[in-house]
Amino acid sequence: MDRTQELAAFLRARRERLTPRDLGLPQRRQARRTPGLRREEVAELAGVSTDYIVRLEQGRGLRPSAEVLEALSQALRLNSDERVYLFDLALQRLPNNGKPSTVPAPALAMLVRDLSPLPAMLVNHRYDILAWNREMARLITDFGALPERQRNSMWLCLMAPGMREFYVERERIIREGIADLRAAWAAHPDDQVLAELIAEFTAHSPEFEQAWARHDVRVQGRGNKPLRHPVVGPLVVTYEVLMPVQDPDQRIIIYRAADEDSQTALDRLAADPAVTGTTPRS
Repeated sequence: MDRTQELAAFLRARRERLTPRDLGLPQRRQARRTPGLRREEVAELAGVSTDYIVRLEQGRGLRPSAEVLEALSQALRLNSDERVYLFDLALQRLPNNGKPSTVPAPALAMLVRDLSPLPAMLVNHRYDILAWNREMARLITDFGALPERQRNSMWLCLMAPGMREFYVERERIIREGIADLRAAWAAHPDDQVLAELIAEFTAHSPEFEQAWARHDVRVQGRGNKPLRHPVVGPLVVTYEVLMPVQDPDQRIIIYRAADEDSQTALDRLAADPAVTGTTPRS
């Protein structure tokens, strides 16, 4: 994707989701032909000219200053993740050139020694699964048996037929994952591996294509996932995301049972080495 065009599309999408009432602006009697705020209203709120907003939304190669970006963030009521995304699009962070992530020994040791019997795994900003403990493998799948390109939690959710019934709230899980992945894309503009992954999802997954077009941005830190395990049946897990200080592009994801029945299901998985999660098929 072209970053200038994405900046333009993102600003349009955020403007169109707001109404004058959201910002305490006076209501006009004249009907609006398009949804959301008018460009002149955003310009007034941000302290810039309407022509400047028009050129930004047309992707005409402007490089707004940090002060302008901050003013736009306030005018469009961006949340903290959306604000970071806006700055990433306009200013760009230092590129990592698509370098493969390495598994930090302390994080891997934590997964293996300290987090069991809680299911846990280590992922990078692309959702590549770098390390996992046996509880996570028994809950989801035998990651070690997968080709490396399929060892990615977004790939499994979107592309593996065997995983389609695993997430009860599949649409929400996909939408939240894509909002997180969009933030990673803006923060790693030169990561060709990530760009190719997004292109693959866009080409082969209508669900991804539709959700990506929403321009939602949100870094997921915690939440819940109702699951439908092929052996132990339905359960609900809550998850927590921890970011190692030495490499904020990597994340430790920890699952916990949300209720007693779910804990019983996790205990059964932990006790029976023959039980594994669903088997993805490409």
